[in-house]
Amino acid sequence: MAAPNGPIELAKTGKRDYLVTLEKKYQALWESQKLFDATLPSPGQEDTEPKWMGTFPFAYMNGSYHLGHAFTISKIEFDAGFQRMLGKRVLFPMGFHCTGMPIKAASDKLIREMELFGEDFAGFREEDVEEDAVVVPAPTGANPPAAADKAKKGKVAAKATGLTYQFQIMESIGVPRAEIKKFADPYYWLSYFPPLAIEDAKSFGARIDYRRSFITTDVNPYFDSFVRWQMNALHAMQKVQFGERYTIYSPKDGQPCMDHDRASGEALGPQEYTAVKMEVVDLPGKAKVLQEKAGGRKIFLVAATLRPETMYGQTNCFVGTAIKYGLFVANDTEAYVCTYRAARNMAFQGCTLPRTEITQLAEVDGAALIGTRIKAPFGVNPEVYVLPMENVLATKGTGVVTSVPSDSPDDYATLMDLRKKAEFYHIDPSWARYDPVPVIRTPAYGDLTAPALCKQLKIQSQKDVKQLADAKDLAYKEGFYNGVMLVGEFEGEPVQEAKAKVREKMIDAGLAFAYAEPEGLIISRSADECVVALVDQWYIDYGEPVWKEQAEKLLGKMNTYFDETRHAFQGTLGWLNKWACARTYGLGSKLPWDTKWLVESLSDSTIYMAYYSVAYLLQGGVINGHTVGPLGVKAEQMTDEVWEHIMRDGPYPDPCPITKEQMSALKREFNYWYPMDIRSSGKDLINNHLTFCIYNHAALFPEEKWPLSMRCNGHLMLNGKKMSKSTGNSLTMRDSIQKFGADATRVALADSGDGIEDANFEENTANAAILRLHTLMSWCEEMIETKATLRAGPKTFHDDVFENQINNLVEITKKQYENTNYKDALKYGFYELQSARDSYREMTADAGMHGDLIEYFIRISALLITPIAPHFAEHVWTTVLKQPKSVQLALYPVPSKPVDHIILQSADYFRDAVKTIRDYEMSLGKRKGKSAGPAVDPSKPKALRIFVASSFPEWQETCVKVVKEAYDDSTHSVDDAKVRQLLGAAGLMKDKRAMPFVQAFKKRIGQFGAKTAFNRTLPFSELEVLRMNVSYLQRTLSSEKVEVVLANEARANAGQPGYVANVIDTAEPGSPSFSFYNV
Repeated sequence: MAAPNGPIELAKTGKRDYLVTLEKKYQALWESQKLFDATLPSPGQEDTEPKWMGTFPFAYMNGSYHLGHAFTISKIEFDAGFQRMLGKRVLFPMGFHCTGMPIKAASDKLIREMELFGEDFAGFREEDVEEDAVVVPAPTGANPPAAADKAKKGKVAAKATGLTYQFQIMESIGVPRAEIKKFADPYYWLSYFPPLAIEDAKSFGARIDYRRSFITTDVNPYFDSFVRWQMNALHAMQKVQFGERYTIYSPKDGQPCMDHDRASGEALGPQEYTAVKMEVVDLPGKAKVLQEKAGGRKIFLVAATLRPETMYGQTNCFVGTAIKYGLFVANDTEAYVCTYRAARNMAFQGCTLPRTEITQLAEVDGAALIGTRIKAPFGVNPEVYVLPMENVLATKGTGVVTSVPSDSPDDYATLMDLRKKAEFYHIDPSWARYDPVPVIRTPAYGDLTAPALCKQLKIQSQKDVKQLADAKDLAYKEGFYNGVMLVGEFEGEPVQEAKAKVREKMIDAGLAFAYAEPEGLIISRSADECVVALVDQWYIDYGEPVWKEQAEKLLGKMNTYFDETRHAFQGTLGWLNKWACARTYGLGSKLPWDTKWLVESLSDSTIYMAYYSVAYLLQGGVINGHTVGPLGVKAEQMTDEVWEHIMRDGPYPDPCPITKEQMSALKREFNYWYPMDIRSSGKDLINNHLTFCIYNHAALFPEEKWPLSMRCNGHLMLNGKKMSKSTGNSLTMRDSIQKFGADATRVALADSGDGIEDANFEENTANAAILRLHTLMSWCEEMIETKATLRAGPKTFHDDVFENQINNLVEITKKQYENTNYKDALKYGFYELQSARDSYREMTADAGMHGDLIEYFIRISALLITPIAPHFAEHVWTTVLKQPKSVQLALYPVPSKPVDHIILQSADYFRDAVKTIRDYEMSLGKRKGKSAGPAVDPSKPKALRIFVASSFPEWQETCVKVVKEAYDDSTHSVDDAKVRQLLGAAGLMKDKRAMPFVQAFKKRIGQFGAKTAFNRTLPFSELEVLRMNVSYLQRTLSSEKVEVVLANEARANAGQPGYVANVIDTAEPGSPSFSFYNV
């Protein structure tokens, strides 16, 4: 039963417990037989024994797998099961990501909390508030909030999540309080969570080769050597550069904050602006305090703009009246008016001095700035006024907005509002006196783009936010791509060329400077609001034209399964630029040539899939690499030269630290397993990890080692809602397996969805799967035990139908598995297969089911569901069917004989006819007294007569001939005028039946194609199909007698009981008519 807004509760668990007992039994069997250890063919057989390698992004080891991890894992897990059934050697490895800030940041939090509350946290009280554990939104005012504000927000945050402290988070994920103190050592995490992940994956029944598992960071000397080689190789190819560039930065941590180092704001990057300096000429009375506090410095309002080329058209400047602005020291001679948030970003970009320091001299409300007279750099109007605007945001730009109403719809709408309601907005009308100045001419909107768009989109005021957003987008694109400058030094030049030139001129003249800020709110794992800093750093030169072209080539050759995925990759390749690849805080491998830096978490995880191929030879399944593996190679022997030879066919090392036999073994593993055949991932990693993976493979490996495919899925919802611990709508992989069992969880994951759109795990589906699996299993056991009592000998029509249905579903299901459409594979290979069984059982209730066919069905049922529900399949295969080897070694079934689609069509025909007759029968009571024919009393014995037509009515045949004559094969269309002409000639235009029939026939052409539509003969005998099923019809339709007759013979008996003339006449080939009558 479902809770109101949470997970369901299981009333009875007996069937689940039985299935779980079997799951554990077969998991132990598979492990004991080492079925998932991926081994090489005999030497010389590599080309004759196909392989498959599938991977998913290794999870970060600061907790257990959640259901979203399980969903992504399932895509590889199901494919691994299917590929095994194709006779391939399958490698499905799993590693553990420990690189980056999160673990270290969490450890540091625990150290502080232990200082506050003691090692066992006994000093904690619920009313305590930890300021540092709270994420504080960006302030709207100039100053950061005071401590009291922070505490207030802390209580709100604690109330919303219930988890203010790191030790509380640890408890919430199942870590005993007595053990939490151990996690103050960041390296303890690396030994605690990976074994739990392995345990969960084993309980899931995953076909993983755990001998190849490993952890990242320099704790693992083998993987550390691999990362060193990778970075050195990129550095040698000049793919890694050093220089000053914009990056997302955490002032608190003192280093760049990349995607995996963030608590929120992943995938957001720097947004670059031109900061325009508008010198104050005259301040109104309420703002005079700025002059008093400036210390003789010139005061500038600083506006951030994306369109410096439009500055010629400034008519005024806008501020938000509800925003607080600060006066900040820029240098000894200048001071800037902007928001505190903007000043903080400027400080870390060297826009203000001293660098990284923020010196605030004064603060004023935005309303106090209204009426300030300022200089307009490059403006046709040299001086303008500061005016109010309702839509100014304190969280974007500087809080100061230049106004160019000729090209900005927002500016134009606001200016018109101010002119209409000057008194309401408390402004002097003369402050808004300047008309829009033509700056850019566009083909679509002329010389004044914004006024034209506001008129076109019927924008009435600045409150029309949605229309203004659309207008802004149109104005920017049209101006940038098609605009030509009308004023200034670059008059006559295209905007695309003039934009950068105007910006450079303004900066050179000291009237502007380069400024950047995060695209949105970014919070680091240490709860710091990040800024954009201009820092010297090591970065990977993504976006470099030649390298980008290589990456695009790789993408072009790679299967992405869905067009949406390919488009997302193309979009990312379009914007992705230089990426900071190192930082100084956290865990990881040291940058080989500059060891004060650590390789960041998205840069040591771009080609690690190749490491899987040799991991077990080096580490032997010891995930931290502290034991020498079966090949006997020590970590220090894995030099760059050794890796270069293994991975890239580089020169044989001289001298070589390992033997030729060892080198040969490593190369053989890599060359056999690589490239990976598929990588499955959530779609959110397209923006970083997956595209980095493409770039690095393109740079480091030859084309034959490039990834063959990448498959992306959406996020996973739970019970139709976003998963959230705070709402109780949350489930880990372990929770689900404990609640429903592995196979039921897997069935629900397969049923959740396959596309790039978000999927939905329904607990009701998992719960229903328990019953369905248990019921089918019990039925299979019963049928095999009692097979001797089932029918034997020659097969009947229904036996043939059932066998063909099974074989057809075998083929359809295989196609779904091949296309990684697991929801449909489950539909056809599990649900519809059972529906076919149910129909067969009903059809043969009198004669009984055929024993050999039932055994065949059971065999196919086990095999088709093996990739998705392997424990169920194993039980049926080895225990019920007594097969000598595990189902994990079984091949995908070959149909017992070619599918006879004519038999399937005849079965569909019979099923549809029965449904039509049954629906009519059920309505007999309601139709009493209303039927055009003789009334049938359903309470009295009745009989059924079915009329089969051997040919179509003459008028229909004529209509078909008319359509055929009017049909054009080249355009696949029907000439309606010709149809009307031909129908008229045939005397059918006035026949009310003709045109509806023609329209229906045209629809049939569209659905089935002209060849099928014009071929109106059936490939089977209706009379024969119906007559051989008379006994079933009598039983299922509760009729004393069922008779099947030809319509043209029945017409001679029209008027007798059961022979209704108008009913007989409605019979058509493929659509029999029928009549009930009392007997």
